[in-house]
Amino acid sequence: METEVALPRRILVIDDDPVFNRVLCRALTRRGYAVSGAHTGTEALLLAETHHPGNIVLDLNLCATGHNMNGMALIALLKQACPDSRIVVLTGYASIATAVEAIKLGATQYLSKPVEVDALLAAFEADALPSAPTADSFAPNIPLSVERLEWEHIQRVLLENAGNISATARALHMHRRTLQRKLAKRPAKA
Repeated sequence: METEVALPRRILVIDDDPVFNRVLCRALTRRGYAVSGAHTGTEALLLAETHHPGNIVLDLNLCATGHNMNGMALIALLKQACPDSRIVVLTGYASIATAVEAIKLGATQYLSKPVEVDALLAAFEADALPSAPTADSFAPNIPLSVERLEWEHIQRVLLENAGNISATARALHMHRRTLQRKLAKRPAKA
């Protein structure tokens, strides 16, 4: 069976926030793109296989409910379904650990929300990183604040536990509710 080539003017937007998804799809459509929106991992994979998008926008914190998967787990599956597609990961809770992992799994770029449509489109056009990234490729030139170091550490342990809050809380020797409160806040500035 021949695989269809991904079409660069087709964009798949994957975000479980229906308002954000609709607004982004509308903005991209106005710029001349053929846009499909998905709210779950299952829906995203089906659209990727049928529409063969050249570009994919993926919310990293896609809710993993029922039989759906989170955004990080979805990257490799999307690359299998559409190997020629460029994936830009969006997140409101950026961290070095998740950025490195997303790029290693096949994402082209990693952007923090809120993002302007022009910046998103530029990320699709930017060349992919020439080699596998390391934590140093994303590290700022100035030392991180204690709050930001804590945020990065929590994100790394959360990633190691596949997004499982209870397992992460146990690994950090922290009460689950305390961890949930910390995760509900925006990341600290560097």
